[in-house]
Amino acid sequence: MTEKANLRSAFGRGLVRAGETNKNVVALVADLTNSVGFSEFAEKFPERFVNVGVAEQNLVTVASGMARVERIPFAGAYAAFSPGRNWEQIRTTICINNLPVKIVSSHAGVNVGPDGATHQALEDIALMRVLPNMVVLAPGDAVEAEQVALAMARDARPNYVRLPRSESPVVFDSTHKFQIGPAYKLRDGTDVVIFTTGTMTAQGLAAAGILAGRKIDCEVVHIPTIKPLDAKTILKSAKKCRCVVTVEEHQVAGGFGSSIAELLGEKLPVPIHRIGIYNEYGQSGAPDELLNYYGLTAEHIAKQIRKFLK
Repeated sequence: MTEKANLRSAFGRGLVRAGETNKNVVALVADLTNSVGFSEFAEKFPERFVNVGVAEQNLVTVASGMARVERIPFAGAYAAFSPGRNWEQIRTTICINNLPVKIVSSHAGVNVGPDGATHQALEDIALMRVLPNMVVLAPGDAVEAEQVALAMARDARPNYVRLPRSESPVVFDSTHKFQIGPAYKLRDGTDVVIFTTGTMTAQGLAAAGILAGRKIDCEVVHIPTIKPLDAKTILKSAKKCRCVVTVEEHQVAGGFGSSIAELLGEKLPVPIHRIGIYNEYGQSGAPDELLNYYGLTAEHIAKQIRKFLK
């Protein structure tokens, strides 16, 4: 059975480590301390923790003020409300001023489950990658999520990270070394390259294993830094395989796959198929049930790739 772990809890452990290393690291939440994985930080550093209440717009403006006085604020909320509710404040108070606020948004994707469409953020990548100065991150598993927190604390730019609610398969071991920027080739192949981000990387790897049984050789490249893209690695794999598939737990319009398509359209036009949510909202259901319904399981991904290659 594949080991699973919670990315929010892992990110929270990384945040505590960052706080131990740098006294300027502070944390803020919009009344969601436990839900965004900030409980341990709040307990260990109460003097560096603020709960602004159910006020996401206030959350990021207070964080921007803290960044102005040389703090490194991590602002945690649900992705449906941050950036879903406070995008203008993020744009105006953080990005225009290029302040190192770290926006931590959990409950991204349909894995949120029974909370339904209102709480399943499927548009956040599109909203955040369009903002100048903003770095956009989506860790692949709990191992990487802990390292992402540490890397964000060291980065001088505004950062956004999307985290799932549900536990997700563990992809990496302790030897994995995350950095903001690089993409990571996890499997060599020649027939098609699967570009994945976030927890869809586990599904992409499993799909590649299924397709190997059908003599289809897939390269798998994990891209935790959606912006800025690692163009060199992406173009190298696309040039070798000449056929590209992207996988994301997000709307295909404006999302991760769109960013890959934009790069390839300008630099290396090749056939591309984007797998994700197609112009629909989420709905209530068990996480695995919803991933299956929206075609985001390994079996569905493998089936779509076979159809695409024909």
